[in-house]
Amino acid sequence: MSRIAYVMGRYVVHRDGGVSIEDRGFQFADGVYEVIALTNGRFLDEAAHLERLGRSLAELRIVPPMSDRALMQVMRETMRRNGLKNGSIYIQITRGSAPREHGFPASLPPTVVMTAKRGKPVDPRLLQDGAKVILIPDIRWGRCDIKTVGLLPNTLGKQTAREAGAFEAWQVDRDGFVTEGTSTNAWMVNAAGEIITHPANHRILGGVTRGSILALLRREGLPISERPFTVDDLRGAGEAFLTSTISMVIPVVTVDGRAIGDGKPGPMTRRLQELYNAHAKETTA
Repeated sequence: MSRIAYVMGRYVVHRDGGVSIEDRGFQFADGVYEVIALTNGRFLDEAAHLERLGRSLAELRIVPPMSDRALMQVMRETMRRNGLKNGSIYIQITRGSAPREHGFPASLPPTVVMTAKRGKPVDPRLLQDGAKVILIPDIRWGRCDIKTVGLLPNTLGKQTAREAGAFEAWQVDRDGFVTEGTSTNAWMVNAAGEIITHPANHRILGGVTRGSILALLRREGLPISERPFTVDDLRGAGEAFLTSTISMVIPVVTVDGRAIGDGKPGPMTRRLQELYNAHAKETTA
């Protein structure tokens, strides 16, 4: 079965899809995106993803190309045409196509592209045994809270992690604080059992899975603090883990080759895996 994409109002075979060479997403990375997981034919945390997409568009002053209701219909039709019940959908909206200059036209029809792919389960060894993480300098721009397609620092960081034999790279700002991963949010559990993650400000992307985890923690009455933590804090942590739409909750057992805690997934991380898995099943049943 050929993969079908939605491109500017049409459903086309991937190889037949295309946008203008003057599209501002191609020329300037002037666009935003979302990735939403599909489980049992239902989108996980759909409303939160669409809310974040709308916020990203607003921050870049890109007019939404359609209502959320219409967007949801296109998402479902894209999945249906690809025959998927489990997988993910990628939504990209750019400012549109115009003659290349830095300033943008006041009124421009946005470019909309959606692609879908089958689910690739997270490596069970990562979920069970944990992941290796390295630390890299955070060289991104000052508005990391906007989910833009300008991901060059992230791709360079992810490649650095792969070449080091690690699953992810966590970024460290000029003040020595860990911000987030190249495609994940970063968490640690200190010696007192407090769960710490960077606050959702301009320095990080407010992950949807991150938000779900925070809600679960508060529901369970577990100690949580949204504040920056340093590399030294991380080295003294009892546990660490990362979260994302695709990875969900993965324990982190080493950072730059040094063990976190006893070098094994900790009890708090295990509990959060169970809580999030239950949340995912409940909301996509």
